[in-house]
Amino acid sequence: MCQARTRSVFFAVLSMFLSFVSSISFDEGAEAFSENIQHWTREFPKTDFSKRLVKLSDIRSDGAVRDSIPSITGPQFISVAEVSGIGDLEPVISFKHGEEARAYPLRIMLWHEIVNDMVGGLPVVVTYCALCNSGVIFERQIEGKEAVFGNTGRLRNFDMVMYDYATESWWQQFSGQAIIGKKAGVHLKALPSRVEALGHFRKRFPTGKILIPNDPAERPYGTTPFVRMDSSAGVGLGNILLPDEVKPFERVVVIGEEAWTVKRLREKGTVVRDNLKITFFRGQNSIHDTKWIHFGRDVGNVIARRFDTKKQVWKDAVHDVTFAFAFAVFRPNGVLYTW
Repeated sequence: MCQARTRSVFFAVLSMFLSFVSSISFDEGAEAFSENIQHWTREFPKTDFSKRLVKLSDIRSDGAVRDSIPSITGPQFISVAEVSGIGDLEPVISFKHGEEARAYPLRIMLWHEIVNDMVGGLPVVVTYCALCNSGVIFERQIEGKEAVFGNTGRLRNFDMVMYDYATESWWQQFSGQAIIGKKAGVHLKALPSRVEALGHFRKRFPTGKILIPNDPAERPYGTTPFVRMDSSAGVGLGNILLPDEVKPFERVVVIGEEAWTVKRLREKGTVVRDNLKITFFRGQNSIHDTKWIHFGRDVGNVIARRFDTKKQVWKDAVHDVTFAFAFAVFRPNGVLYTW
């Protein structure tokens, strides 16, 4: 059995989204919702639900429970030169710190969503929410103390909500901010990373390491349940504020409060502004297209870098190549450039 919440059938996702945008808000003290909170309290006895930055009614569940989507706490790696059974165009989240470079294939991340790791002596948490196509790596420390993260099984704006083991505070994956619990308001530090094709990672880091499943039979790795999701028009998604020419499931490059559509970036190749350079090049499979990832259509690679004026070098910038609807709901005052 795969997992309690498959996050798996696109039409189910679409139905949930439609329900979300058309729903009428209700009082958090309503009797029906009170029953949910009582259940959550039993499931998360250390979570202080009185401390929160969001309405509890914004938190949604599609059947999953705590850790039914299991995070990885003991990741296993092999040399990228030795890996087999995964195509060069398949996407990985890549990260380098010190002398260590690691790749986390989305074929694994979409089934686990969270990897607690240590790279070059730095504790990191690698996160990926397939519903938003958001992949961000954070420093795995809360106010100077090393933390371990799991999955609440809940969603907010269709983005994964994590929790930390120590305080059971709930954290928004997209932003890295604690939204419920003792640590509400605290932000995890986002780190520069890329989502790139495995072949490009291998060229950059021929001695790098790649994450492999602890149990290859645990999940149908190499397949994706999100068939045709990113080519959907997203018709009827309601009050998502996007330009008319931008579809909800269109990819955008998010840097802070700004975003650029990958569609236009593909046409231009490179965008340069002040000390920021965003580059597109072809050759990466979508995990939101065909059942087998290695047959997915080419959605390309994005590199975002800033120029370090002190060292006179270009360095990777913190960014996220996510779906447009996610930028719209999490950065409502942000600017989306469509040229």
